[in-house]
Parts: sequence; C-alpha cells; structure tokens
Amino acid sequence: METRVNYLLLAIAMLGTFFSATAARIFNISMPTVAATLGTDLLGISWALLAYQLSNIGLSIIFGRLADLWGRERIIALGFIVFSLGSFLCGVSQNVYQLIGFRFLQGIGAAMIQSSSRALAADAVPEHLGGRAQGYMTTAHHTGFLLGPSIGGLTIDYLSWRWTFFFLVPIGLIGSLLTLANLKGRPTSVKRVSIDYVGAALIFAATTTLILLFDRRALEIMGAESKMAIAVAFLGCVAGLIAYESKAESPFLNLSLFKIRLFSCSAVSLLIISTCYTIPFFLLPFYLQNVLLLSPSFIGLLFMVPPIITVILAPLSGTMADRFGPRFPASFGILFLIISLVLGYFFQPNSHWLLPTSMIALGAITNGFFNPANSKAMISMMPTEHRGFATAVNHVVFSMGNVLGVAIGGFLMTAAFEAHTGLSGVSLTTDNPVGFVAALNTTFLAAVGLSLIGLVVSLSRGEGTS
Repeated sequence: METRVNYLLLAIAMLGTFFSATAARIFNISMPTVAATLGTDLLGISWALLAYQLSNIGLSIIFGRLADLWGRERIIALGFIVFSLGSFLCGVSQNVYQLIGFRFLQGIGAAMIQSSSRALAADAVPEHLGGRAQGYMTTAHHTGFLLGPSIGGLTIDYLSWRWTFFFLVPIGLIGSLLTLANLKGRPTSVKRVSIDYVGAALIFAATTTLILLFDRRALEIMGAESKMAIAVAFLGCVAGLIAYESKAESPFLNLSLFKIRLFSCSAVSLLIISTCYTIPFFLLPFYLQNVLLLSPSFIGLLFMVPPIITVILAPLSGTMADRFGPRFPASFGILFLIISLVLGYFFQPNSHWLLPTSMIALGAITNGFFNPANSKAMISMMPTEHRGFATAVNHVVFSMGNVLGVAIGGFLMTAAFEAHTGLSGVSLTTDNPVGFVAALNTTFLAAVGLSLIGLVVSLSRGEGTS
C-alpha cells in the first residue's frame, strides 16, 4: 500500500478532469458561432453535441475496465493524445459532417480521460487521504466548469471559434507527456487476459440507446416516433448484457461489484441526486428570464455562484469523508438539495430574485459536500484493481442523471402545466406565468420526494466495503 502522496500523479488526474470540464463548456458557448460559420442550423450542431455525448458516455465503462487491465496511466495518456487530435481536427473542420465525426473522436479521448482520472487520484494518495483527493478532483472539475465559458467567449471574440478547439491541443499534449513521464518512473504491468468484445459491444449499445431514449436533443433529432423502437432496443441490450456477462470468464461488466452495498448504494444515490440537481438548473433560466424578467447577463452572474461554492466546499467535504467516512458528508449535502427544492415550491410570478438565488446557492452546497464524499465511497474505497471500472460507473451514472434530470423535469413541467391550466395538449410556455410557476412549484415538490429517496439510499450505504 502506497504511504506517500504521488503529487505528479494527483496533478495529472486533476488536469484530466479540469481539461474535460473546460472543453465541454467551451464547446457549449461556441455552438451558435460554429453553426453560423459552417452553414448549419440548431439540428445540425446538435448532432455534433450528441456525437460527443454518445462516445464519451457510451465508451467510458469499456475504457474504465481496460484501465484496470492495462494500466490507468497508459489509458489516460492515450486519452490526452486522442482528445488533442480530435480537437485539432474539429478546429480545421470545413463542414458540419466533419465536425460531427471529429467530435465523436474527441468524445473517445474524453472517455479515456474521465474513466481513469478519479481512479488515478485515489491511487496517488494513501487510503486515509482518499476523500481529500476526491475533493481536489471536484474542485478541478468545477474550476474548469467555471472558466470554460469565459475562455470560450474571449477566444471567439478575439480570435475565432476554431481556436476554441486549437486551445485544447497543447494542454492535452502536456497532460500526455506528464503522464508518460510518471509512467516511466514507475512502470505498471499489463494483465494478460482475454478481452470480452461481446460484453464491450453490449455495454456500448445499452448505454447509447439509454441516452437516445431520454436525451431531449436526441429525440428532437431522431423524432419522437422512434422512441418505442429505441426503448425495445435498450431493453434487449440490457437483457443480453446481464445474461452474457453473468457467464463470461473475464466480463467487462463485473456484476459482483454491485453486491458491495457501499458501491451500489453510492451509485444509486448519485443517479437520484444528479437527476434532482439538474431539474432546477434546467428550469430556472426560463423562470428567471421570462417570468422575473431578469437580464441574461445578470442570470449568467447568478449561475457563476454554484461552481464557486463547490470549489470552496469540495476539499472540506473530502476531509470530512476521511475523518468520519463518506456517508455523513454525502447525506449532509443532500439535505441542502432538499431545502433548496422546498424553496422552489414557494416561487411566485413576482418573487424577489433573492429567492431563486438562495435556491441556486443551496444546490451548490449539495454539490460541494455530496460529490467528493460519494466519489470516495464509489472509487477510493474500492479494491485497487476495480477503481477504473468504479470511476467509469461514477462518470456514466452522473452523466445519465443529467440526462434524466432534463427529461423528467420537462415531463413533469408539461404534465403539471396542463393540470394547472386545465388545457390539454398545449405547449409549455411562460406566456401564462401563473400556470408556468404553478407547474414549477409542483415539479420542485416532486423532486423533493425523489431527493428524500436519495437521502434514504445514501444513509443506507454503510461505511465499509461489504
């Protein structure tokens, strides 16, 4: 067991998560400019976003398992290189079809990085500092989340949208060189095992069909009429995956790990909490801008609050997780999410802007306390040989929670709006602010109930590895 901190390895892990978060936010801010330059519309640029999402989420578990077998540093070093190559090619794209393909390549690199980064952070420190390491990782991620839009905006204004991609290339290459330097000083062995290609294919198929089933942009692109076919395909993939992996000699999806209560309860609570956290952040901009009539620039300032609070609190949460175990700080964080959603139940069409701001701040406290502690439970407290898989599951579950939050938030809002207005089949709109806010209240109340389930699951996780 390593008793000293490998600061270079920890820095590499932090650079990886900062790099991924920054890149995602930069592209989001540059989408309108990219679409206009390449002569495409919202639908076309949405394909570029979806291509990245499919490869990033769909391949993460595969690369997490490969990292456990072949070495995490090898996978993340290759991930930096692939992401850099994908970024450069995105920057020289001449049409939207090239951009879509290169964004898929970029997502492959991101999957390699994000399936290894938190596991590397756990490997870099002694076991009793695992929580602090995950706190630093959350800080690095949200620092990238905070800086990404500013970097993207300045780059577009003073250079061009192509430099939002070129900017990422040297950072990725530096990350790869640092990783290889650390690997040279501390070589790792490669486990010679047969590769479960069928399991890998089924994992990718199941993950991508789940994204297509619930992602709002995917349904807009493919059409709502395809939803039933996608649902059938997803269920078939899951059934086939479970049946095959339960008999495979060296499965990509190690089902026995989900029998570890600490791991499974942490994964379920992460799914629930990331879903509930996403719901208000998806809906609040419509309320703030179209009902309270706040300016977009002011709303932008309000939404800078969450990453700042998260960056401040994450190291504290990690320290608490090391001292008291992950259950207490993670569950403590969920309480703030519940309080924030309760505040949302009291929104009115003429509420003061401080009320939704308080909701945003309380939700950010949840992020700061819950994520590092929950990551320690899922990753740092797992056996070393399974940390890559655990990191990948953490990333996939968190991402799917974001997708589900948008889907569930939109569904609840539409249903509640029809119920409160008494108008069936009408489009959800802020033109009827009373009905919209009433629907918002109902949606947040439903999210309170779901968050309470997440709290119970979090408290049920225990503190050990069995």
